[in-house]
Order: sequence, then structure tokens, then C-alpha cells
Amino acid sequence: MGTPKFALPALERLCAHYPVVGVVTQPDRPAGRGRQLVASPVKKLALADGIPVYQPQKLRRVDAIENIRAWAPDLIVVAAYGQIIPEAILSLPRYGVLNIHPSLLPRWRGASPVQSTILAGDSVTGVTIMLLDEGLDTGPIISQQEVVIMPGETAGELEDRLAEIGADLLLETLPDYLSGKLKPQPQSNAEVTICRRITKDAAEITWTDPAKDLENKVRAFAPKPGAYTTWQNQHFKILQAYAAIRDAETEDLAPGIVITQEDFPAVVTGEGVLVLTQVQMAGKRPMMGNTFLRGQRAFVGAVLGPQEPGD
Repeated sequence: MGTPKFALPALERLCAHYPVVGVVTQPDRPAGRGRQLVASPVKKLALADGIPVYQPQKLRRVDAIENIRAWAPDLIVVAAYGQIIPEAILSLPRYGVLNIHPSLLPRWRGASPVQSTILAGDSVTGVTIMLLDEGLDTGPIISQQEVVIMPGETAGELEDRLAEIGADLLLETLPDYLSGKLKPQPQSNAEVTICRRITKDAAEITWTDPAKDLENKVRAFAPKPGAYTTWQNQHFKILQAYAAIRDAETEDLAPGIVITQEDFPAVVTGEGVLVLTQVQMAGKRPMMGNTFLRGQRAFVGAVLGPQEPGD
């Protein structure tokens, strides 16, 4: 069971080593300017490999449960499916339902573990293979692998790495789990942190925040939904940026004011400055910050954000 690109490595590994009787993925969704229905990455891979695909609107429906029951699975593996798995399905396979979760549970239970670990400034994260229960990522842990977060790594880059690591960890874990040598261990409730689903509003930059926090926000929301501010009353994305120390000449400047640093635009923050290395104006292509600055001299001295006067 899976839907986005994150689930592809796990499906590829399973197909190569185990008989996969079927794939459950989300229904096709409209995308692009024409809003044409587009199949999920998991569906495309499954069909290419000749694996039956089932796309129920709701897993809790009786027909959905019965269709999955008809496959008689010994084990179900979940990787970013996109729906809560009901108890009626959790109880179907004799080996249960395993989930590949991209964090070191019980840290970052919930819908946005990769973004949340970068937002929090964590230096390490990881992958957990867990036995699903009816709670939100509350099931017992079967195996884990710690992963060091690379300097400047974005959520998209980290998620791609965790997808591969999680798929490998799943294959390493399955033999001992299926033989009974590896027993699920309960999570520690004392160490739980929860993360919520990411919204576009959460990606808006508040310039009174410290520059290091804003660097983390830019990384956490790349590639989607993209950290943003406003300039000239228009949406202005910040695709890549890094925190730097304010020099003495900018100490009296208010947060949100654009200056220059090493030929790149930089913005004064509540603590330090944020150097903008890649940006994107509304309706335009992404540009390197220094290239953008050469074509937009008026950018220096502007005030970014909702407090900017509409001039």
C-alpha cells in the first residue's frame, strides 16, 4: 500500500524478492493546467510490472475490505499510502501490516516527519519499520536505522534518501520478522513528538524569526510547498538560502529589509541575515540570487513581507 515516489523503492525491492499479490494506491488525481487525471507513481510501477492495482476511495468501505481480503495477503506493507488503515484490514494478514515511517519513532509521529525534523534543526533522523495498530504511528517498533542529516539538505533530498534506506531496511528486517526471531517492541510514550500535515500558510516567512530558523524553513519546505514571502505585493519564493551573521553596518536595520552580501541579496532577520541563493518571482522561472539581483536593482532596500507598502 503506497502512493507517492517515497513508496517506489520499497515496491521495487518487494517485487524482486517476494510474490506481490496486489498493490493498493490512491485514486488517480487531476493535475497540471488541463487537470487531467494522473496515476500515482506506485500505480505506474505496479502496472508496468503486471501487478494488480486497486484504488478504493475509502478503505473503510466493506467492498474495499473484501477486495483486499480476496487477495489473501500473508503480509501488508505500507509506505506513505495516504489513508488511515482500519482495524478490519490490519487484522487480515497473519503477519500483520508493516509501515515504513521516515523518522526515529516515537519522535515525529504524524503526517510530516521529514519536514518537521528539518524545521526543528535535528542533526539526525532515521527510518522505522513498525507494526501498525489503530493509533497514529503508535504501533510497536520492529527495526530502526539512524540517518545523519546532511548540511543544507532539503526535505525532498532527505525524503529520497530515506525512501531508499527504508526499502533496504525492510528487506533486511523481513526474514527475521517472518521467522519470529525479531519481536516488535513498544514505543516509549515519554519521548513522543507529534507533527501535523503541512499547509501552504506554514511556509510563509516571518522576518523577525532568527535567520537559522528561516534557513531550516526554506530547506523543510523544498521542493513543496516552497518557503515564500511577498515583494511588490506579489508571491516571492525563496528556494535556497543560508543564515549568516549581521555586520555592524546593518545592526540598526529592521527585519525584512533587503541588503547585499557577497553579491547575493540578503534579508535582515530577528537574528542574523538570510542570504538568498535561489529565488522565484510569481509566474517566473527560478533564478540564482545574484543573477536576480543584477536584473532587479530596486530589490535592495525593499521591505519584504506583508508590512511592505504597495508601491
